[in-house]
Amino acid sequence: MADRVASALSLPDDWPAHPDPILALNRMGSFDWDLDTGLFHMDPQAHEVFDLRPEEYDGHPESLGVRVPPPEARRLDALVAQAIKDGSENYGTYFRMRCRDGSLRWTHTQGYIRRDPTGRPRRIVGIVRDATPELTELAARRDEGALDDDRRRQTSIVQLTTAALAHARTVQDVIDVLKDTHGLTHLGATSLVMGLVEAGRIRLVAEGPEGSFVPGTRVTRIDEPYPMSEVVRTLTPRFIESPEEFAARYPILWPHLTGLNVTAAAYLPLIVQARPIGAMGLLYSRDRRTFTTEERNILLALGSSIAQSLQRAMFYEQEKDIAQGLQQAMLPRTIPSVPGADIAVRYRAADVGGSPGRDIGGDWYDLIPLPGGSLTGGGRVGAVIGDVQGHDTHAAAVMGQLRIVLRAYAAEGHTPATVMARASVFLHELDTDRFATCLYAEADLDTGVVQAVRAGHIDPLVRDADGTCHRVRVPGGLPLGLSAEFGRLDYPVATLELDPGATLLLCTDGLVEQPGIDLDDGMRALVALVASGPEDVDELADRFIAAAAERGGDDDVALLLLRRRGLDTPRAGGRLQQHVAPGDPEALTDARHMIRTAVRGWGARDRADEIELVADELITNALMHTEGAAVVTLRRLTGRARRLRVEVEDSSSALPRRREAGDSGVSGRGLLLVDLLTDAWGVEARGGGKCVWCEFAVPDPPGD
Repeated sequence: MADRVASALSLPDDWPAHPDPILALNRMGSFDWDLDTGLFHMDPQAHEVFDLRPEEYDGHPESLGVRVPPPEARRLDALVAQAIKDGSENYGTYFRMRCRDGSLRWTHTQGYIRRDPTGRPRRIVGIVRDATPELTELAARRDEGALDDDRRRQTSIVQLTTAALAHARTVQDVIDVLKDTHGLTHLGATSLVMGLVEAGRIRLVAEGPEGSFVPGTRVTRIDEPYPMSEVVRTLTPRFIESPEEFAARYPILWPHLTGLNVTAAAYLPLIVQARPIGAMGLLYSRDRRTFTTEERNILLALGSSIAQSLQRAMFYEQEKDIAQGLQQAMLPRTIPSVPGADIAVRYRAADVGGSPGRDIGGDWYDLIPLPGGSLTGGGRVGAVIGDVQGHDTHAAAVMGQLRIVLRAYAAEGHTPATVMARASVFLHELDTDRFATCLYAEADLDTGVVQAVRAGHIDPLVRDADGTCHRVRVPGGLPLGLSAEFGRLDYPVATLELDPGATLLLCTDGLVEQPGIDLDDGMRALVALVASGPEDVDELADRFIAAAAERGGDDDVALLLLRRRGLDTPRAGGRLQQHVAPGDPEALTDARHMIRTAVRGWGARDRADEIELVADELITNALMHTEGAAVVTLRRLTGRARRLRVEVEDSSSALPRRREAGDSGVSGRGLLLVDLLTDAWGVEARGGGKCVWCEFAVPDPPGD
């Protein structure tokens, strides 16, 4: 999951396989040089300029050494290095290259240096072209005078602008290119206006410089007497070569432009597939009076390139809006307030570029009310964080289905391990090749007991009330979908305690993983960030998202923070449950830990040893005398007296019976022990199995 800083311009999905048609028409090739990776991407036309077959080039500039002689290569490297060092935004030069047949020819290159907000250069986009005919003509005309400097400058700027437009992804990207200090205004224009056609009207999307806006032109009808309206109606450009002509043609608009000292103007229709999508105007305030045929052709070609870029950008933005709307619909609309806890959730989409829809993914979070607890009175809640493989609308759709089934299984009262196993089977049975990582945690907010199960996901973090933070090692199973495919549906459950004031942090790997950094190092960095962050969960969540945005990256970030406030008085009701598989000593240890923690948290510390001993006996009996697993449930009952109830359920219908043990017997004392230590016990039939239960009376805590 690569970490990169997205530039203002990104490559379109079909580059370089389908280069910009305007560049190809002029026999120019384009390139995109990623300064972070060193890769130098070229389109097919650029391969032709360097007389290289695609299989002869591996994407590294050094491979061009077979065509560029060493002295020329050193001069080019020095030129680029100096431009980067000087803070320049572009460079250009002629150089010689050796063709396949051994002959030398002149080539021209022009590069546009893109920098991140800190000024660091990240990439160079530009063009290359065969300059031999041009220099041959120049040599022939040298005695007659140099080439027109203004025309050469305009041609160079048009070429560079066209190359930059080929990589624009959004409408704002197109506007930024045109407003750039090396954009169209350097063609001699002092003001730029652009409008897009929407529902029979023209909406102004760009104007400059500041102070040049004409009141009443933000939205205009196509039938109004304005120049942009006229070129949209007629699909014909308008070149205005004097103030008198402007005033005569557009008497309503002209009085608003007199302060700009306009002497000429060019208005171009932006046409795609014989349909106008907008119009652009360039206003000149110098001594320009005429547009030569060559200048008009240059502007018309550029207008065509701008129209293609705008159309591509509008399609991208429309599909991105649809994709983002889909993902927002899949995520929880609201997270309920939870008495006894402070909750914060965040989601940040990655900027992965490419085709529309790839800016969304399958990351999700959820908070689920659980049986035996209540979101209106503390109790039990389930917290989910997950990540479906991929960045597209399909990943978002799979995520939405997984979120629904996880919520359903948890709300039915299944154990965390069962919830995860059933979700894995569900994903495996879907018509998809995607898998998902997930972490599910059930939290009892009265006692602070948290049971967590992990399916290929990263571990959670816990920040204690004193600000210290640590990673909680949760033994995990395979990702959802894969565990069902390989028949490994056993998910171990870890039990941890969340003290009042402590915060549980669940996140996806987009917050941790960075290129070239080990996962453990990333987790340690996250632990340090959590420990140094504010106590308020909303402020802490904002800090994480800001750090992720600053770092960039091509992976989504989902985040759920749960801070246990601690209730002033114990709450009525409550249930904890643990699945214990035969031959799994860690599960038995987790069950004991859950019981000990919950009993003390529920104010029954004086009977904690008795309750733990009886529960251990019942669980051991279930594992020894049946062939399946045991499910232990701890409930807090209310009524005339407070009681704690332990239930151990197994799949055997055989009822337990009391046996007399001899003086040296090591068995037969189990039910006797249960009878002596409990206040009540019994056996209930449960489907094809049974449940052995026992209850303990506990005193009311002070203030209850």
